[in-house]
Parts: sequence; C-alpha cells; structure tokens
Amino acid sequence: MSRFSLLDVVVLLAYLAGTTALGSWVGRRQRDSRDYFVADRSIAWWVVLFSVVATETSALTFIGAPTFSYLGDFGFLQIVAGYILGRIVIAFTLLPRYYNGGLVTAYGLLEQRFGLGARRFASIVFMATRALADSVRIFATAIPIAIIVGSVMPRRQAMPAAVLLLGLLTIIYTYRGGMKAVVWTELLQAAVYLGGGIAAIVLLGHVVPGGWHDILGSARAAGKLKLIDTYTGIDRANTLLAGLVGGAFLSMASHGADQLIVQRLLSARSLRDAQRAIIGSGVAVFFQFALFLVIGVGLWKLYGGRTFSTPDAVFPTFIVQYMPRGLLGLVLAAVIAATMSTHSAAINSLAASTTPDIYLPITKRASDDARTLRVGKYFALAWGVVLTVGALLFREQGTPVVVVALSIASFTYGGLLGGFFLGIFWARAEQRDAIIGMSVGIFAMGFVVFAKQIGNAIPSVAQSLGPLARIAWPWYVFIGTVITLLAGILSSYSHPAPAGISGRV
Repeated sequence: MSRFSLLDVVVLLAYLAGTTALGSWVGRRQRDSRDYFVADRSIAWWVVLFSVVATETSALTFIGAPTFSYLGDFGFLQIVAGYILGRIVIAFTLLPRYYNGGLVTAYGLLEQRFGLGARRFASIVFMATRALADSVRIFATAIPIAIIVGSVMPRRQAMPAAVLLLGLLTIIYTYRGGMKAVVWTELLQAAVYLGGGIAAIVLLGHVVPGGWHDILGSARAAGKLKLIDTYTGIDRANTLLAGLVGGAFLSMASHGADQLIVQRLLSARSLRDAQRAIIGSGVAVFFQFALFLVIGVGLWKLYGGRTFSTPDAVFPTFIVQYMPRGLLGLVLAAVIAATMSTHSAAINSLAASTTPDIYLPITKRASDDARTLRVGKYFALAWGVVLTVGALLFREQGTPVVVVALSIASFTYGGLLGGFFLGIFWARAEQRDAIIGMSVGIFAMGFVVFAKQIGNAIPSVAQSLGPLARIAWPWYVFIGTVITLLAGILSSYSHPAPAGISGRV
C-alpha cells in the first residue's frame, strides 16, 4: 500500500499555496460590491463555462460518480443528458431577463416581478439550502483525505483537520478576491481534477490484468455499460424518462434559480456569452461524468465488485493502494480542488444573496457605497465559517454523499423554479401568490423527500407515506415545480386580476 511521501506533501502544499496566492492576487482590487460579486461582468465566456463546470463538480462528483458505475451501470448519463436540455431552456427564458434587468442576484428578478417580499423569501430559501448542501460537499472531501493520511493520524482526527484546513484556505482567497478570484481559481481547479481523473484511468489500465480491453469486455458481459433504461415508473432514478424530465428540471433549477450558478453567468461579458457558457457547460459535464463513470467500471473490475464500508470509499481506497508517489499528492490535490471550487463559489454566492437581497433593502445603502463592499466581505467571511462548522457536524451514512446533497437541493429547487415560472407564464399572479406557491411547494416536498425518515419516526403514518418514499430523487424538482405553479395559480384566483394584466417578467 502506498504511503503519503514527502514528494506527495510537497505537491499538495504547492497546490494549496498556489491556489490561495492566485485567488488573492487576481482579485486584489475591487471598486465596489458589483465588482466583488459579479466581476463587473468582465469574464470571458470560456472561463465562465469552466467555472460553472468546476462549481457543480465538487468532491461529490470526483468521489461519488465512480460509485454509480461501480454499483450499477452508465445509466446516470441519462440524467446528465437531461441537464443539457434544462440549460437550453434557461439560456432563452431566464438569462435574457437577468441581463435586461442588470441584476447581481437571481432573486432580484422576483422583486421586479412581484416585490421585495418575494425576493427576500427566495433568497432565504436559497441560503438555507446552499448551507446544508455545501456542508455535505465539504465533508465529502474529508473522506479520501482521512483514508489517505490514515497512516499518520486516526481517521476521527484526520477528517475534522482536513475540513478546517480546506475551510480556512478557501475563506482567505474568497474573502480577499471576490468573484474574480473564485472564477480564475476554479479554472485551475478544473484542470487539476480532470488531470487526476485521466491519471486514474491510465493507472487502472496498467494495474488491471489485460488492461482496458479486458475491463470493458467484462463490464459489457456483466451489463455494466448499459446506458438506456426505458422503464417509465417514477420509483427508479437512472431511467430515460427520469433523466430527460427530472434531469432537465433539476438543471433548470440549479442553473436558473440557484444563485450559486446564476452568479457565474452574470459575470460574463454579455448575454450571448452567458448563453454559450451555460449550454457549453452542459456538454462538458456530460463528458466529465462519462470519464468518472469509466473509472468506476475499472474499479469494479479491479476489486471484483466487493463491498466497502461506505459506498464512497471505493475510489479513495484505490488512490491509497495504487497511486505512485507524487501522483498520490496530485490526485489528493484534485479532490481538494473539486471541493475548494464549490466551497469558494458557495461562500461568494451566499454573501451576494445576503448583501443585495437582505442587507441593502434594510439599510437603504447603494451598491456602490464603499461600506457595502466591506459588509459584503464580512458576509463572505461569516458564511465561510458557517459552511465549515456545518461540515464538521455532518455524520456519515450508508447513502452516497452525491445523492444526499442532490436530495437536499431538490427539496427546495422545485419551489424556487416554480416561483420564477409563475412570474414568467402567469400574469395574474401577485406577490402573495408567489410566496404561497413557493411555500406550499417546499412544504409538500418535505413530505416527499423525507417520507422515509418521517415514517420511521412516526410508525402510524409510515404506510400512508410509503408511496412517497418510493419516488426517485430526479423527480423531486419536477414535482415541486408543478405543485408550486398549481398553488400559485389557484391563489391568484382568490383576488381580482391586477390592473393592466401585462405583468410578466
């Protein structure tokens, strides 16, 4: 078994120091909060593209995606295909409205259409969801780090130490550099983790007898390369219908109603550049997932499909056992790169939502006020601490962390996306209809997402919640969006139609 050598330490420390220095230098000057949060809309489209890819990747993809094909097949690519469809819809519906309004956050669009209350409601929902989901992402990174450095310190000590180190370094350059630092460091981080994935594929071809010819032959015979599943029920995740419909709605919500991604798109130089970036990122993510699913098939052949203590330990175990000196440090840097990119993005987007959506309306200050920039940085610092503490409090469970994080996000995504669609497609709706619709959608999805846990806690309702517990997670956003739209539309008939009913966004 490989041990973490001095060369690995040098490679890893060089990466951490280089990333922190790059982020601090690139974003060393900000004129105002607009520059800090959306880089004054000066980023090239291809940089935004890779920033979006890096933001949504995190350690969950690097660690969790190989687990999908290790335990199953290539069916997850059906969901990723749906991601591309969802991005196309957002590129021509919500993105033009964001750019026409000169917005800094996605939720400013809700204020233009409905009022300040809708903007605050959506922003608070986003902040709560993002804080929970990204705490899980940061925790996921500690898994391979704890396994890799297990020969140096016990895992119980290694995991919190890794979380604290990552949290501290990411907070430093995000606090100092703002969106410019986030975007350019994400470009570097994407290159590092993709390089780590390619290195793993090359190494698997050498350590498995017969190389990739035998790996793919065995996988094909075992049905591991299956891509299309035409099953039409909603109780299975990796099917063509769930992928194209559920994946599209999940992507529409994450890339159209989630400030984490929208903020990157708003930093592009023009609407056309933002559209190129969002659609191109969907294609890039498809090939990226294919890369990591191929790794999972190689791991299945190497380990004979044996069971691990936790599903997400498969790839980290391979890293520990087979990566040569130097490359081990690089791959660990790749895992860290994936998490730092999402961590920094979450910090900046949470601070962006807090400042213009909550702070400025209360204080009545202008976005170009020098104090606003200073307060925005303070919010970034505070959110960095919150995410780090949340990761320290998270505990392992039998479900792959990628599914945990996506389920958390899906819990509220339907309500948020439904609120935006209500504003676009239902002119009769007013602010209270939007808030009622989003509230009903999120509340209803609480029973869907957590039906199994509720049934375990309250046995008397377990049977009635059984059908909800069987709904596969890709359907969560679609169901939440439909419920939100229906609730908002019904609410709009409880009052007279607005005067001059042309109030679409």
